[in-house]
Amino acid sequence: MSVGIERLAAYIPSYALSLGDLAAARNVPPEKMTAGLGVHEMAIAAPCEDVVTLAASAGLRCLRRAGIDPSEIGLLLVATETGVDHSKPVAIFVHELLAIGRHCRVYELKHACYGGTAGLMTAADWVRAGGTRRRKALVIASDIARYELRSAGEPTQGAGAVAMLVGNEPRVLSLDAETGTYAANVYDFWRPFGRREALVDGKFSVECYLDALGGAFLQYRALERPALGSQEALSERLARLLYHTPFPKMASKAHRRLIELDWRAAGRRDADDDSITASFRTLAAPGIEAVSHIGNTYTASLYFCLAGILEREARALAGRRIGLFSYGSGCCAEFFTGTMPSGVESVADAGLRDLLSSRTMIDMAEYERLMTSSELGGEPPSSFTGEFVFHGVRNDRREYGRLRESMAA
Repeated sequence: MSVGIERLAAYIPSYALSLGDLAAARNVPPEKMTAGLGVHEMAIAAPCEDVVTLAASAGLRCLRRAGIDPSEIGLLLVATETGVDHSKPVAIFVHELLAIGRHCRVYELKHACYGGTAGLMTAADWVRAGGTRRRKALVIASDIARYELRSAGEPTQGAGAVAMLVGNEPRVLSLDAETGTYAANVYDFWRPFGRREALVDGKFSVECYLDALGGAFLQYRALERPALGSQEALSERLARLLYHTPFPKMASKAHRRLIELDWRAAGRRDADDDSITASFRTLAAPGIEAVSHIGNTYTASLYFCLAGILEREARALAGRRIGLFSYGSGCCAEFFTGTMPSGVESVADAGLRDLLSSRTMIDMAEYERLMTSSELGGEPPSSFTGEFVFHGVRNDRREYGRLRESMAA
C-alpha cells in the first residue's frame, strides 16, 4: 500500500530582515553571513503571530489545497520546539482554529528539529495500520527560532510552518517503508524552562549533526545494499538529497560527509573535491534556495526544502526518488527516501513563492524593537498574510482568533 504526503502547504510571517543589514549593524563583512552561512534573509514574526498561528495558517492552506473537509482528519500532529505551555499542546489550539472534528487524535511532538519527521513517520505508520480504511492525518511542523541579540546564533533565526496531509493516496511524495535512524544523548542545543532564547554549543552541534548523519545514512545504506550494483553509490540512485538546514552551509557540510561515506561504503576511492562539488550542485543545492530566504525554522526546515523543490522542479522530478535527512539536537536523526509520483506537478503549489514575494522588509530599528519587546499579541500589520492572530494572554489563558472568515483559497 502506498503511503505518503498527499498535499503540502507552507506559511511564513510577513516580516523579513536582510542579513546584509544585520551584518552592517554588527560591523562584520556581509559575506560572513551571506556566503559563510548561506543566508540572505530571515523571516521575523510579528507580535500577533506565534507558533500556533503559524501552524494553523499552514494547516488551513493545506486543507484548502487538498479540498479536504477538516472532519476527515483523524490524526493531528504538531511538531515544535517553540511550545506555548508546559502542559497544553500547541496541537489542541490548532485543532480548534481549523475546526477539526471531535473524533481525532491530537498531540504535540518534541525532539528539537527532528519533531517534524517524527510526526511524518508516526502519521505514515498510523495510515498503514488502518489497512484499507481511508485514513487522513495532518502533520504540521511549526517553529520560531530566536537567539539573543549580538550572539553567534543571531544570524540563524527564522520562522515558519509547513503542513502535510498524509494518507494512502500520495501525490507529493510516496514514502519508502524502510528508514535509517540514530540517537544519542548530547548537549549540543537546548532551551531550559523559563528561557525564550535557545542555548547552543555551535561547533559541537555541527559534529553531532554529522555523526548522526553518518549513523542514520549507513544504517539505511546497509538495508539498500542488496539492490546496489558493484561499487554503486546510493546517492547515484537519488535525484535530490534534502537535509535539515539550520543554515544552508550546514547542508553543504552534510552533503560532503554523506558522499564521502557513500563512496567509501561502495569500495571506491575517496571522493575528490570536484566530484563532491558537482554532486552538491545537482543533488542538494536546489533544496536550500528557499531556506536561504527564510532562515532556521527548526522542525519545518527540512520540509521547506521539500516545498522549495516541489515548486521549482516538480515536473522534472516526477517519477524520481529523493533522499531526505532529518536531525534534531539532543539528539535523534533519520534518513529516508521517497518517490515523487507521476503528475506531481499538479500539486506543486505550496504557496511559498507568493509568500516570499509579498513580505515586508524591516529595518534594524524595527527588528531590534520586535526582538526586545515583551508585547504579546496585538493587531496584525497591514502586510499580514496569515489566517489567524494571537490576541494575547488574559487570566493566564492564550486567546486566538480568525482574521479571514472566507474559506476561499
